[in-house]
Amino acid sequence: MWTRRRHGPPGDVPPHEEPTFSGYRLRRAALAGWDGVAWVFALFLGAALRLELDLDEIDTTGFWLLAAATVSGALLVGSTLRAYQGRHYTGTVGDAINVGTAAAVVGILIFTVNALRSPPLLPRSVPLIATFITLLLCVGARVVVRLHREHSSRPGRSAQRVLIFGAGRDGQQLVRSMLSDADSGYLPVGLLDDEPDARCRRVSGVAVRGTHRDVAAVAAATRAELLVIASRGTDPEIVQSLARDAAAADLGIKVLPPLSELLRPWVGVADLRDLDITDLLGRRPVDIDIAAVAGYLADRRVLVTGAGGSIGSELCRQIHRFGPAELLMLDRDESALHGTQLSIYGTALLDSPDIILADIRDAEAIEAIFLERRPEVVFHAAALKHLPLLQQYPEEAWKTNVVGTRVVLAAAVAAEVDRFVNISTDKAANPTSVLGYSKRIGERLVAHVAEEAPGTFLSVRFGNVLGSRGSVLTTFTEQIAAGAPITVTHPDVTRFFMTIPEAVQLVIYAAAIGAPGEALVLDMGQAVRIADVARQLMEIAGRTTEIVYTGLRSGEKLHEELFGNDEVGRTPIHPAVSHVDVPCLDPERAARHAAAVGVSAALVDLTSPAPTIRPTAVTGDRWRWQPA
Repeated sequence: MWTRRRHGPPGDVPPHEEPTFSGYRLRRAALAGWDGVAWVFALFLGAALRLELDLDEIDTTGFWLLAAATVSGALLVGSTLRAYQGRHYTGTVGDAINVGTAAAVVGILIFTVNALRSPPLLPRSVPLIATFITLLLCVGARVVVRLHREHSSRPGRSAQRVLIFGAGRDGQQLVRSMLSDADSGYLPVGLLDDEPDARCRRVSGVAVRGTHRDVAAVAAATRAELLVIASRGTDPEIVQSLARDAAAADLGIKVLPPLSELLRPWVGVADLRDLDITDLLGRRPVDIDIAAVAGYLADRRVLVTGAGGSIGSELCRQIHRFGPAELLMLDRDESALHGTQLSIYGTALLDSPDIILADIRDAEAIEAIFLERRPEVVFHAAALKHLPLLQQYPEEAWKTNVVGTRVVLAAAVAAEVDRFVNISTDKAANPTSVLGYSKRIGERLVAHVAEEAPGTFLSVRFGNVLGSRGSVLTTFTEQIAAGAPITVTHPDVTRFFMTIPEAVQLVIYAAAIGAPGEALVLDMGQAVRIADVARQLMEIAGRTTEIVYTGLRSGEKLHEELFGNDEVGRTPIHPAVSHVDVPCLDPERAARHAAAVGVSAALVDLTSPAPTIRPTAVTGDRWRWQPA
């Protein structure tokens, strides 16, 4: 059976508005019939009122002639305006405007016909009176139909009773979405909002009952079972307060995702998701217009190293949306490449030329790939990143994060790459670990190439990302699920956090505005105590476990930094992206120094342009490292 497809936000679509073809024809006839009867009744009532209820004064013949003409005109005008063809959903504002337009046109026509006749069929004012009466009858009937349908479509008693925080546009759409589908499983019973103007508001009959401080009282009064946070600009402190109060009141909690995660400008029940740690950490998404600056990716050949990693795979997904001529995904992990390709294309046969299996340590292979594929833009995300492991194996950090970066840079120069973006870390600022040393050296190598080669070569520096493989959040979640103690290094240790999509968005933006040789430092917001994160994760999981403090490990800082002591951040373009100058480091000198003093010593020496004097490992003689 033919049905009409819904379009537009759920809150604008009345329930059960998808009749079969036969039902559609019946409704069309019923609307037309009602409008005809309304006009006849309105003419009669108008004449009676005009003649002061003296019905004997009504010219019966004239009345029926004018009524017949009016009904014919109403059907003709209504059909012309498609008032009976489903142009608008019944009872909506658009439907009311359409009905009002039809009534006004018909009223003008019958007034003119009646006035030009001598004598007039009915008193000249009757058509005007009838027009207003008809408008009330036609619009009123449609509103009654809509109200009846809305009431009949409300979720039943088995639905979960929902308290919604946020009576703005998103909250209103969410209320209407829940009430417009009997099978939604949610019944809104109250709204909360901190805006003074919203205190007396009602949305589809659901009243605003208080502010975020009234969760417990309102939940008890309405017998709510679920709290939904529908205000996506809510301060993190309020979200944390809502989460605590919801847990104390034994309420489940769900949230609406950021608008950037949705594919449409409205929201509905299907968009709700569980509260997660990203909603509690206090990160406010940075407001940038990435589409305005991402033109350097469109119709260009773009290569991403480390394409199977957390940052690399998200880079590929976001770059793909800007329509590159070719997106080359390079990694040495075949399984990770499989996952990245699957997330972008919905299939992962691993037989297409955009998938490149290679190791950035292999200089000959990397150079051959660059010369053959000729990328124009390169994002270098391949790296070793686990700090404790690299403390034990500094040679591996040197081979991948230093030598590997040098290999990719050399290949990029040989292939005449136009733009090169090195993904760095906040641990490169005043480094104290092998990871930080190696990434700082990588920044300096990029700065050296930026001076020697055409094109834009720069680094982007940011802190921890939420949800990356092996991140502290993943570890905590697994420990809570297993009922094991949560291990935290120190009660006061803090870290910067950012979601992966936001970090990558800022990387793409920073790459467009950065100057050659710079390191661009992303605004990470306020540092977060790791112990607080552990407690918030326990609150979300509804489970409690012990927190065990293990002590800071070798190379770890109590508090991370975004800028080195000798760095001064500038924000000439966007307040969320700081620009810092990076001293150059000649890769040949770096290699010679590593050969002379060993990798472990070289990692420390080469992070700073200041000269360092130390005995060589071979002769014991003093060997002076010249500043780059």
